[in-house]
Amino acid sequence: MDVPPFPRLAGHPLRWRLLTELAGGDLRVRELVARVGQPQNLVSYHLRLLRDGGLVTATRSAHDARDTYYHLDLARCATELTATASALHPALTTAGSPPVAGPASVLFVCTGNSARSPIAEALLRHRTAGAVTVLSAGVRPKPRVHPHTARVLRDGFGIEDAPPETRHLNTLTGRRFDHVVTLCDRARENCPDFGGRARHWSLPDPGDDYAAFTRTAAEIDTRVHHFLKGQLR
Repeated sequence: MDVPPFPRLAGHPLRWRLLTELAGGDLRVRELVARVGQPQNLVSYHLRLLRDGGLVTATRSAHDARDTYYHLDLARCATELTATASALHPALTTAGSPPVAGPASVLFVCTGNSARSPIAEALLRHRTAGAVTVLSAGVRPKPRVHPHTARVLRDGFGIEDAPPETRHLNTLTGRRFDHVVTLCDRARENCPDFGGRARHWSLPDPGDDYAAFTRTAAEIDTRVHHFLKGQLR
């Protein structure tokens, strides 16, 4: 019997290390090189294999187009792991109860605080039924939350209470958060330290296109789902 694709691809020690590093958030090659302590050409080679296998994706940085952010596709990993477990024994695919988030505070940050970060704020609040303290803010907030933000939350997720207005990061000076998640590359480069654990989700600005808002919200919802299950404890 052939070995399933996931253990063949992820079983290499360096590739497994790269996957575990990316599980915490999107990273650039030089950051992965520093974390795993291996030469850049070797890291790039194994990243290419992970990309070819569909476990990792890459996007150009919106802050500096010379940079590329690598992202672990957790949904694809979950599918591959389920298939691997099923290949070993069908009973192994039985899902257990999802972990319950404990008290925590989360700050989502993007540049304008009009689309990505308020969507993330609303989705996490919705998924935890208000059990988590969650806010969003921008490094250069726009005058108002984009109208597509409320629309996509309502139409896609049945959420009626979208954040009503934007917030500047300066208004949170002195606050501490257990988790700080930046959702755009410019915000990552300009976000001050709020304590706790920082992670980055490299997501493009949806602009004024509602279809792009729909795709962005779906991506954020997937990331929030895995963040809640695996990292927000």
